[in-house]
Amino acid sequence: MKLLEPIKVGDLQLQKRMAMAPMTRSRAIGNIPNELIAEYYKQRSSAGLIITEGTSPSLNGLGYARIPGIYSKEQIAGWKLVTEAIHKDNGHIFMQLMHTGRIAAVQNLPEGGVILAPSAIPAAGQMWTDASGMVPNGTPKEMTKDDIASTIAEYKQAAINAIEAGFDGVELHSASGYLPNQFLSTNANQRTDEYGGGIENRSRFIIEALKAMSDAIGSHKVGIKLSPGMAFNDIEIDDAAQLFPYLLEQLNKLDLAYVHVMRVPNWEVTPNSFEVVKTFRETYKGTLLVGCAFDKESGEQLLQAGQADVLVYGSLFISNPDLPARFEQDAALAAPDQSTFYTPGAQGYTDYPALKN
Repeated sequence: MKLLEPIKVGDLQLQKRMAMAPMTRSRAIGNIPNELIAEYYKQRSSAGLIITEGTSPSLNGLGYARIPGIYSKEQIAGWKLVTEAIHKDNGHIFMQLMHTGRIAAVQNLPEGGVILAPSAIPAAGQMWTDASGMVPNGTPKEMTKDDIASTIAEYKQAAINAIEAGFDGVELHSASGYLPNQFLSTNANQRTDEYGGGIENRSRFIIEALKAMSDAIGSHKVGIKLSPGMAFNDIEIDDAAQLFPYLLEQLNKLDLAYVHVMRVPNWEVTPNSFEVVKTFRETYKGTLLVGCAFDKESGEQLLQAGQADVLVYGSLFISNPDLPARFEQDAALAAPDQSTFYTPGAQGYTDYPALKN
């Protein structure tokens, strides 16, 4: 089974072509990783590569309740619990750096945090807050040139902090409607300077952030996640079929660890969607990770066809901590409890059983 074959990704020799997807789980009380989070990831250390939940590079990126950061000494220490547990089991782990941008509520930001976005346009939809329940997404401040420069510097420092915490690398979350994706957008980004307008300008923030992170920790320790054609979090990209091939050509020049693409789920297809996996495979010359609603058979089929190098599994890893062993043994798969995806505590988090030996 190709899913269980080794592969080199960046500087790492993975034992499987199965990655655990980055999934927000909202268990970081005070935005600091803890022993419960370490146990959750340790249980899933048999994945070829774990990509953590979205982790904010700064106060300004903590738009959701109870998501972790990587900008303080306490957070670095908390994440060391995770990386030490994974490496003790000979696993590999990347941190996903997620700045939520305009997908945020002020009630979720610590003191001093500001909602920032390419333009001062609030996203449609609501956000859960522990203090006030559901509230509308807040109106962001339009980022100045200084804001853009300081945010890129925060990404760079976050990458340095992640390596200090023991991570094997970092992934820039440029998908799902968060800050880098907002720069790519034609509805969230209405700027008229060099960070808005045409394809090259709207791609600039991502390229500059990746270069800054690569300069700090090495490009082979840096990946990126993209989600073309996906309308989640009020994102529109009218020229997606032209923008993403351009962006991939720029990524070819950066010698990254990988590009991680979330194929368009059937319920999110927009009029501007295109053959995402085919386009990415044909255009991007490096290692390609592909995710979104694969099972064992469809994932194996994509690998056998050469359309991906690594398959990324999400909710199946939530309810099946030993997912690779279950695939190998053709064992039954447990279904995840969606009602506990974002609730605090161990229920629906660390209480899914592994196969009995």
